[in-house]
Amino acid sequence: MVMEKTNIKPLDKIAAGTAAKIVTIEAGSGLKNRLAAMGLLADVQVRVVRNDGAGQIIINVKNSKIILGRGMSHKVFAVEV
Repeated sequence: MVMEKTNIKPLDKIAAGTAAKIVTIEAGSGLKNRLAAMGLLADVQVRVVRNDGAGQIIINVKNSKIILGRGMSHKVFAVEV
């Protein structure tokens, strides 16, 4: 994926309390399907609830809290809104 001058960054680099819009998911089909089943798709808005810089990340997606491991969240690219 080509990172242009936009502020696209992995979900694990977005601070807690920040709203973001998912741009793309750079992963294999298995992980993409798993994330899609949880509602994580391109153009979906999420809010990072907890990101301590290590360990798991908690996000809000459509009135649900989802916990993602750091490896998973590093493959989800979003832009802050």
